[in-house]
Amino acid sequence: MADRNRRLVLAERPSGMVDHATVRVEEGDIPEPGAGEALARVRFLSIDPTIRTWMDDAPGYLPPIGIDEVVRGGGIAEVVRSNSDRYAPGQLLFGMTGWQDYVIADEGERSMQGLPDGVPPTIALGLFGITGMTAYFGLIDVGRVQEGDVVVVSGAAGATGSTVGQIAKLKGASRVIGIAGGPEKCGWIADELGFDATIDYKGEDVGARLRELAPEGIDLYFDNVGGEILDACLAQLALRGRVVLCGAISTYNDRGATTGPANYRNLIVKRGRMEGFLILDYLDRFPQAQAEMAGWLASGRIKSSEHVVEGLERAPDALNMLFTGANTGKVIVQV
Repeated sequence: MADRNRRLVLAERPSGMVDHATVRVEEGDIPEPGAGEALARVRFLSIDPTIRTWMDDAPGYLPPIGIDEVVRGGGIAEVVRSNSDRYAPGQLLFGMTGWQDYVIADEGERSMQGLPDGVPPTIALGLFGITGMTAYFGLIDVGRVQEGDVVVVSGAAGATGSTVGQIAKLKGASRVIGIAGGPEKCGWIADELGFDATIDYKGEDVGARLRELAPEGIDLYFDNVGGEILDACLAQLALRGRVVLCGAISTYNDRGATTGPANYRNLIVKRGRMEGFLILDYLDRFPQAQAEMAGWLASGRIKSSEHVVEGLERAPDALNMLFTGANTGKVIVQV
């Protein structure tokens, strides 16, 4: 066990991408667990776009990360000492670990959940974690995917988007179209994940390709990026089409004010619906979704892909990958 606790703290609010000035490495004593608490060694970090939004001094569903506070984020930690009947040494836990070597798990607000036996940590953070659950409930509950739907997914080579496309096929969508950046990513989601068609937003006209691939319109658009791609999909919406607003990663690093979509009026013409959601609303239903996902994974009907980055100090670089498109699948830092 290391004799110091490295902590990555927010040094200043980022302007655009996270850089060397945004996050500072600090070292301190390893915290001591009190009564009803356990000390856990962080093993893996879940790298998610929402972490970037928490760095801004702006209102959201959680308060901003404070200056000089540990960067907030989920992860998996291994119990090393315990003063709690809830946690046993050697047990792997999932919860809000933050970007640091050690975390205190208690039995209250910071309580962490034990990983089920036999579930690899990377799968727990991806397919069975927040990203997989976001794909599941966003598509099924919010998007109300139906058999025969034409489904379009942006950010389709990312952790959530790649899962959305696969679940849409399993739920009977007639056509799943993935929007991703570059021929390699487009080839991966088509050849490995079974997407019916792809659009390379870096090299193709998205609007023109949507008109070609979905001539009768888009029944369900799962939006992970916002911006121009959201606008293009709104323009091609089918009658009573649905738009699921999951993320707007294309705007998270904007330095100025973000403008809304120009084609929103098509929702009126098409009698469409556009709805946002937070995965926090579905926490009590995670076991149901995880059980169904586990069955699909065991039978080979769904695939999981992880992009693992080594080293706590590289967490900021890993976060930037989500915005540069350097990753394929779920980004995880192995501490």
